[in-house]
Amino acid sequence: MYTSNGYVLDESPSRLGQLEPVPAEERDDREALWRRLRRDGYLFLTGFLDPQMIAEFRRFYFAELRDTGVVDPDADPGLGLAGGAEIDRAALRRALYDRIIPSPEYEALVQGPRVREWFRWFLGEDVALHKRRILRHTQPGEGGIGTATQAHYDLVYLREGTDRVLSMWIPLGDCPIERGGLTYLERSHHRVLEEERNGTLPTPVASITADLPGLADRHDERWLITDYAAGDVVVHSAHIVHAALDNVAVDGVMRLSTDIRYQRVSEPIDWRWEHDESQEVLLNGFQFLTDPVERARVKTALEAVLAQREGNTSEDPSGDFDIFLSLIEDETERERVAAAIDAEYRRPSKG
Repeated sequence: MYTSNGYVLDESPSRLGQLEPVPAEERDDREALWRRLRRDGYLFLTGFLDPQMIAEFRRFYFAELRDTGVVDPDADPGLGLAGGAEIDRAALRRALYDRIIPSPEYEALVQGPRVREWFRWFLGEDVALHKRRILRHTQPGEGGIGTATQAHYDLVYLREGTDRVLSMWIPLGDCPIERGGLTYLERSHHRVLEEERNGTLPTPVASITADLPGLADRHDERWLITDYAAGDVVVHSAHIVHAALDNVAVDGVMRLSTDIRYQRVSEPIDWRWEHDESQEVLLNGFQFLTDPVERARVKTALEAVLAQREGNTSEDPSGDFDIFLSLIEDETERERVAAAIDAEYRRPSKG
């Protein structure tokens, strides 16, 4: 049984399928890869990265979390076994934003020659890596709405820049289906692109839903899943709908993954992605603003707040949504955005 945010996926052949890897004969054929990406919305590149490098980073990551309660301190950190202690959130933020993300180990992973040169080759010119990168672990047994990444497509978080952004999702260690890897809604990017062109998508929009089986039924589409191995990556377009499964593994092993975004340097970058992930709570509310006057004014005020925080990555983010809301002058707009934030980020868990 496969679940996402507690919802059980329909495993019938019309609702569930397998992610298709790029065949060997296409791996070095740029035109064939572009045809596949336009058709499928993703490129599943098995064995793209050195598994030993992945294993070493996984060990480094969990070793840095030994004193946070996240990981079993008595086990080999490379295993990524979940700990049973209460999690020290402040220590976790310090480890993540002061030591792990700025580390040479992480830099070598996300913009080493293998990754950067592939994107330069594929995009046909110099490329830029977004500063905001997502690095997350998922403990087994976590459930309820908001635990796993809900169904969404990346463009809704990137509208201040080009829509020609490519994401790369990297499982940092073996990630069998039961450990909660990414799942893609088959060829959903064609529908999303049409809705974007026709202006028929509801706005503002962030996550689409936590109900993956309901979404597949609504559009008569299949969720695609697979067992990922260390070294595999998926490159996907900004328009394909995807989500994460729950980690239901019984071995206590955490899923660890990172997702990064590359684009051509000649195209505009969404300004929010020029700030690191430590400020994501403060930045996430911006997507719900619809009034153009408020968007322009709040952007200026928000950038001033971010400038004051530069380098202070360990600050407690618990009040950041309230700080963001305080920047909105129009009361009606503030109330509407507050309701959207509550629905997207503060909703109760599914019982």
